[in-house]
Order: sequence, then structure tokens, then C-alpha cells
Amino acid sequence: MLTLSDLPLRDDLRGKEPYGAPQLAVDVALNVNENSHPVPPAVVDAVRRGVDAQLRGLNRYPDREFTRLRELLLTYVQDFSSRQSGDGSTPADFLTADWLWAANGSNEVLSHILQAFGGPGRTALGFVPSYSMHPLITQSTGARWIAVDRGEDFSLSAETAAAAVREHHPDVVFLCTPNNPTGGGLPAEVIEAVLHASTGIVIVDEAYAEFARPGYTTAVHLLRENPRLVVSRTMSKAFAFAGVRLGYAIAHPAVTDALRLVRLPYHLSALTQAAACAALEHTPVLLDNVEALIAERDRMVTALSELGFDVAETDANFVLFGGVSDTRLLWQRLLDAGVLIRDIGIPGHLRVNAGTTEETTAFIEAISAIVAAHPETLENL
Repeated sequence: MLTLSDLPLRDDLRGKEPYGAPQLAVDVALNVNENSHPVPPAVVDAVRRGVDAQLRGLNRYPDREFTRLRELLLTYVQDFSSRQSGDGSTPADFLTADWLWAANGSNEVLSHILQAFGGPGRTALGFVPSYSMHPLITQSTGARWIAVDRGEDFSLSAETAAAAVREHHPDVVFLCTPNNPTGGGLPAEVIEAVLHASTGIVIVDEAYAEFARPGYTTAVHLLRENPRLVVSRTMSKAFAFAGVRLGYAIAHPAVTDALRLVRLPYHLSALTQAAACAALEHTPVLLDNVEALIAERDRMVTALSELGFDVAETDANFVLFGGVSDTRLLWQRLLDAGVLIRDIGIPGHLRVNAGTTEETTAFIEAISAIVAAHPETLENL
């Protein structure tokens, strides 16, 4: 029987494991940071109308420049930046539609960036633990991945970050804020220090920005003075649109021009564009559940802390908790109780994403019962 080892696979891919979290049939799935709330009926109807309008024209290629989508993304980015500023200012008013890029999920956006600015003989640097796709995307282009450890509390200082960049001179730097899987956001001074130290492309991955606590600052306002900066986002989380696969980036038009060199022809289908446009035209309705998810996240933080776990500060829709004596055993006991969370490979830690009120309650009740029956679940007992 033919196996993978029999194929003429690239040497740098041999022994690698594909990305993927378990997809299991459980009552409560809280393992992949999805938005647990279904798409609201008004948005479902709008998407249906938008897709229906495209069906007779599917014999034609879609708009290669996804013009309408970029215009709607621009409006959202500017509105979000203005709301976040808290003082009525418009820090993203300098942007125009040609600063926007989109692809099939933020992973494809990142892949475009690494295809254009990474590749054989080049390097990309990230601060770990962080999003596991960053090294996989880097290595898929033939570039070399450089991992720099965060502090014991998963923090990252401006001095540490800048020193690593000056030491390694990477062609691409990844900064994930809020950071997946630890949850914390980066202070603006860390991003600014990296931009000052770097001569390459700096990617700020903001997939969870909508869930951040007050005081979090998006890097979008730094784009005006930093043409090598790229801010990456997604509609999979806050927008509850994971099944559509739509990610986007905000970057200088010269950078988006570079991405055109590597994207596949007509990479965004007419149906994807129609669905995403319909969603963006109903942004307030879709984002109604963000505050509800933040409340459930905070309820998880409180419950886990009261049980005795070490809980990392989080600006995302998930919680990383430590002090677990046997992560695999606790993961399995929760699964046996019908609750699926994520073992992300950090010793003594597990990650769970916020769910609906019912899902969050099911998780808290399940883990409380496990700790009561098995106090040795906690590392310090």
C-alpha cells in the first residue's frame, strides 16, 4: 500500500503534522474558538438574497478585485477604529479601499503575505506560544521559522521583542494580539518597538480584536507611518462567519499590490463575496452577540479561578487555564461529560472558548464536578 513516505514529498515537509483540532460529535464544542451563536435570521435572509442574485451568473468569473467587499470592509475597519478610540476621533480616516485585501480565511491572507515576502532563503519570527498556523504557513513557503519564547506569564515586553528582531533580522515578524492561545493583548509600545527594529514585514494578527477589554488598541492607526505593517483580521470569530471563510488585511497599497503577484486567479468566489457583503451590510446585528460572549468568557474566568486554576488574562473569546496536573486526563474527563475543549500542547494548560450561556454553564458544571471528585486534577494538590 502506498504511504506518504513513498511519495516524492519535499524534504522540508517530511515528518510534519497537518493542522487540525478534533472534530467530534459532542453536545458542547468549545475547542476551536468559534462563535457559538448561530447567524441571526435577518442576516441569513440577506445572505440568501445576495447568493441568489449571483446564481444565474456563475458561468462568469467573479470580480477579481472584490470591489464592493473592499468598500464594505473599509467602512467596518474605520467604524471599529473610531469606536475603539473612545474619544470620537477617526484614527483610520486616511484609509481607502485599496488598503484592504481579502481571501479565504485569514490563513490564506497570511499565506499570501508569506508567499510574497517569505520563501526559500528567508525567515519569519514569532513569539511563542502563539497561533500554531504561523510556523506552518511560514514553512509551507520554504521559509525558515524562528521561535522566540515569551515570558513565563506569556507576556512580551518591548525590549525583548525588539532585541529578538535585531538579533535575527527576520524578513517577516508575527505579532498576535490578542494572542492565541494565551489570550492577552499586546501594548502598542511592543508593536512600535518591533516596527522600529525591523527592516521586513510586520504582521499584526488581530483575529480576536472585537473581544478585547477596554484599553486594547488596534494597530490600524500605525499603518499611516509604517508601510511595512500588515494588520490581519477575520470574519470567523466576532462575525460568526467561520463557515464562509473570509479573512482580510489592512496594508499599504504597495503591499496589497505585492499580494496580487501570488494570489490564485479569482481566488474569492462570487458566492463568498456575496455572503460576506451581506454580512457586512448587517454588521450591528451580527456583532450583537460579542458582548454576550465576553460575559460568558468572564464567567469562565471567575469560575476557573474559584476552582483553583491559574487563569491567564484574556482579551479574546477564549480562556487559557493552567495548574492542571494531567491535561490529557482532564480533557478526556470533560469529553466524557459531553464537553470538548482544546489541549494546545502547553504543559499544565488547557484552552476553552466562551459559548452560549447554556454551553458555558455545562462546562463550568462539568469541570466543577471533576475537581470535586478528583481534587488531584489541580497541579498543586
